[in-house]
Amino acid sequence: MPNYRVHRLKDHLRQQFRSAPHVSGAASIKPRDYVPGFLPGEPAAEFIGETLAASSPYAAYFDRQDSDAPLQPGDVLEDEAGALRIFKFVGFEEARWALPEPAPPEPAPAAQPAAV
Repeated sequence: MPNYRVHRLKDHLRQQFRSAPHVSGAASIKPRDYVPGFLPGEPAAEFIGETLAASSPYAAYFDRQDSDAPLQPGDVLEDEAGALRIFKFVGFEEARWALPEPAPPEPAPAAQPAAV
């Protein structure tokens, strides 16, 4: 049975998520908007958040539905392969991390000719 990492949307962003228009295709999500807020690509051993064992994202939803911390719209499930599914009002949809592009390396300073 697959294990899912649970990334909880921060509380102050929930209302904004509720009023956002529905987008087609994969949703772009920012790691800083989620608890525990780890960077994608970190080893699984360092993940200190919540994990669920379920056969599918929908099974995970129904397992947590009557618990003290059910999945809410905006929460994300990440499977063992790193695929993300965001919980929306219409169900689970594909998502991906929106990471800033690395800054281009600065060019090396040109060597100055020696003064004669």
